[in-house]
Amino acid sequence: MAKTLNLNSAPPPDGPAPPRRSLVHYQFTALLLTFLSYAAFHASRKPPSIVKSVLSAHPPFDGPSGPHRLGELDLAFLSVYSISMFFSGQMADRTDLRKFLSLGMLLSGASTAAFGLGYWFDIRHLSFYVLIQVFSGVVQSVGWPCVVAIVGNWFGKSPRKGAIMGIWNSHTSAGNIIGSVLASSVLEFGWGWSFLSPALLITIMGFFVWILLVVHPSDVGFQTPATEIEMDDEENIVGPENINTNTANGDGEEATLLGIEDVKAEFDSGSGLDSALPQTQAIWFLDAWRLPGVAPFACCLFFSKLVAYTFLYWLPFYIRHNGVSGQQLSHKAAGILSTIFDIGGVFGGISAGLISDRLSGRAITSILFLFLSIPSLIIYRAYGDISMKHNIGLMFLSGYFVNGPYSLITTAVAADLGTQESIKGNSRALATVTAIIDGTGSVGAALGPLLTGYILIRGWNSVFLMLILSISFAILFLIKIAKAEVISKMGEAR
Repeated sequence: MAKTLNLNSAPPPDGPAPPRRSLVHYQFTALLLTFLSYAAFHASRKPPSIVKSVLSAHPPFDGPSGPHRLGELDLAFLSVYSISMFFSGQMADRTDLRKFLSLGMLLSGASTAAFGLGYWFDIRHLSFYVLIQVFSGVVQSVGWPCVVAIVGNWFGKSPRKGAIMGIWNSHTSAGNIIGSVLASSVLEFGWGWSFLSPALLITIMGFFVWILLVVHPSDVGFQTPATEIEMDDEENIVGPENINTNTANGDGEEATLLGIEDVKAEFDSGSGLDSALPQTQAIWFLDAWRLPGVAPFACCLFFSKLVAYTFLYWLPFYIRHNGVSGQQLSHKAAGILSTIFDIGGVFGGISAGLISDRLSGRAITSILFLFLSIPSLIIYRAYGDISMKHNIGLMFLSGYFVNGPYSLITTAVAADLGTQESIKGNSRALATVTAIIDGTGSVGAALGPLLTGYILIRGWNSVFLMLILSISFAILFLIKIAKAEVISKMGEAR
């Protein structure tokens, strides 16, 4: 005999207490803590790019092979990071996100500080720095699947997700800016301090996350809006077609959402029940790869992130060695000036989210930004060193278009794909899908800085040519999805 779950009744005596604050309060807190958390992750990744010019005169990174070794150092971190991302996504779907995220932050702080020890102990063995970067890659991979899954828990399928995620994802650029300023401001005291200050930041944030972060609305007593789900005698969901919205049933049997751990009802804002499914079973890696849209967006991000991370790791070096108005800038000035690219990225990410919401087309928006990033890079390379005004304006424009699609795909697109209808809105698949998309992108992120170290012997024009070709490939992977979005929009217009 089927019985009905009343998802609007009071929680059982042994369940979570009713929420003491409003839903908006907890949503804002979750956004703020995850924003600051991932900003701290990115801030702790920034020191290698800031000190690159200084390290090029320090063994074992000096001499003709210095740029190659610096590129290999980036590869050590990013390759391990990209591989570990896949495993971290699987673990995040199966563990306590608050504890897992906090642990990743504390260990990231330790690894960042350990790299700086090379300065105080005058360590000249390449293997030491490579091992530190390998360990950093493992622990840093914890961050992204966790924060996206947590935000997905609190915002579900909000129709404003693109705008929300666009604003929230500015943490990447904000972290880069904070890391650049912190590392550059203490560089004059020795490059080791450039690692110690961001390490302290992420460690402090790790403790705040451990104490304050609420992972899921149900953890503080929030229930799904008034809805009922019919289940059979074996506690299995009968299906969406059997869902009714009456609060009474013939058997008089009721159960609350918070009293049953293996049931989740996910709602679209203002549209009622969207899906109902078992909560305990996470999706497997290969199944996630087969989900519609995951592979094309992941491959697009491979090339998009290759470009973004090349700037992340080499832009201060580029500014330092090319100069502005015929003058060579100091290490500190080059590092701080490079933050303009990230400031442009903040506005680009927000704009991409807003535009994609308005157009209801993630792929269309991504292609638009990718296409416009090509002329912006060409113009920056050709005219960026004429004057400081030219450099700032063109660098801002490049960051705006380069980081726009990167931001959109890693947040709103990943969240969309992780809660799509083919998996019935299973939010426990979100961390895995996010890890696949960002992990694949991180493979490109590892390749870009490495190739730059080798291509640089041919000159910066060759490096920029590589970046433009990468953007072109990124566009190709989204053409089919963008075409489907256009056809869908035309159908709606009729």
